[in-house]
Amino acid sequence: MADCKHIHRAIYSGSFDPVTLGHLDVIQRGRRMFDDVIVAIGRNISKRELFTLQRRREMVEQLIHEMKNGDPNAGNVRVETYQGLTVDFARSVDANIILRGIRNISDLAYECQLAMTNRQVANIETVFVVTDQAFSYTSSSLIRQIAALGGDLDSLNAIVPPVVIDALKEMKSARGFEYLIEDHVE
Repeated sequence: MADCKHIHRAIYSGSFDPVTLGHLDVIQRGRRMFDDVIVAIGRNISKRELFTLQRRREMVEQLIHEMKNGDPNAGNVRVETYQGLTVDFARSVDANIILRGIRNISDLAYECQLAMTNRQVANIETVFVVTDQAFSYTSSSLIRQIAALGGDLDSLNAIVPPVVIDALKEMKSARGFEYLIEDHVE
């Protein structure tokens, strides 16, 4: 009998626009559970982007590199970008699991619906990781809103890594965030 090891490869997909400490919490936990974790950065067509896909990838790669330096034996993590359906990307990288973070009960209903659909349509299982309670109400949308409405960017240090705060400050000084605010004309 041949010694055949089955690789448990998970993708952790999202827009990561911007990446938060909650996202990093899920990645840290996932890399201890799976042989491979691919952080799959995609586009959410229903939201205006804050950072380009390439800039998000650069920030996540930097943070993953820092994470690995602190714990090099905790698993293999890489970052990729994709377009289209998450299940199609999962198939293209031979992932058999979609990793999802659950912040609170509001996430659970939505994520369960997606998980059941992904299992039915693509035969891909979803594994949920409950984030640390410190991140239970952190979202990239909230961070974009704080930035767009002129909030104190330094106050975000409890929910986003320093590289994100620096990038937000650079963006604010270069062009501002006005494009994130939708015009409401009656």
